[in-house]
Amino acid sequence: MELTSMKNIKEIQQKFGFTFKKGLGQNFLTSAAVIDKIVDAADCENGVIEIGPGFGVLTHALSEKSKKVVSVEIDERLVEVLEYTLSDCDNVKIINADVLKTDLKKIIRDEFGGVKISVAANLPYYITTPIIIKLIEDKLPLDSIVVMVQKEVAQRICAMPSTKDYGAISVLCQYYAEPSVVTEVKASLFVPPPKVDSAVLKLKLRDRPPVITNDETMFFKCVKAAFSKRRKTLLNCLSSFFGMDKGLLTEAMERINIAPSRRGETLTLQEFAALADMLCCLQR
Repeated sequence: MELTSMKNIKEIQQKFGFTFKKGLGQNFLTSAAVIDKIVDAADCENGVIEIGPGFGVLTHALSEKSKKVVSVEIDERLVEVLEYTLSDCDNVKIINADVLKTDLKKIIRDEFGGVKISVAANLPYYITTPIIIKLIEDKLPLDSIVVMVQKEVAQRICAMPSTKDYGAISVLCQYYAEPSVVTEVKASLFVPPPKVDSAVLKLKLRDRPPVITNDETMFFKCVKAAFSKRRKTLLNCLSSFFGMDKGLLTEAMERINIAPSRRGETLTLQEFAALADMLCCLQR
């Protein structure tokens, strides 16, 4: 069954009495060309976890390339649909669960023997960022994450310092991964069509961060502080966040050649690392 065909999608809806739930961000992809690009970008030969399989169009394509596919679907109505659309796929397992409340480490251990796998997904836009953060911060044994996201989210994640899109999510993702946009996707290629265009984002997980910091926790506290008030100077943000004297902070920042008058969006990962190490010294 061609699962990108509008005719077949409507037939499946009628067969199972399925209606799309806006609250679950259900926008199903109808482009076989985009599906192929996602599968090609995913390093999924050893295995893949899919989030939000929908009617199984990406699932089916992944199963042809991967040893095993485990799909996590929150909507229990889709379990029966997926059993029907994926009946010819003997290497697919469906788990009816909320991915944000699911122990993915356990799934990788139990279903894939702990080997490095990948994640592929057409993510619901309303929880895109929490899911990406979970996948990264849980430090799962992953080669890559390939996800369909809102175009603006992909731009923010890939943004460079001193640009309007650069923010905390840019730093987080670039610290743990090498992000890139695989392709952009028009809203008209989904059913129902969302109000915004999308992009396929690939996060190639790094073996080690691109910068060295003495305290990773402090590094991300600095990032959070720097972007807490985008219109404020770095000095004001850090002083307010950490409750530190501005005079002391000014002297310390000047010693590492970071002007207190700068704003967080101008800092590179290397400068955030230097700032974190400086704050660790000041707080001893």
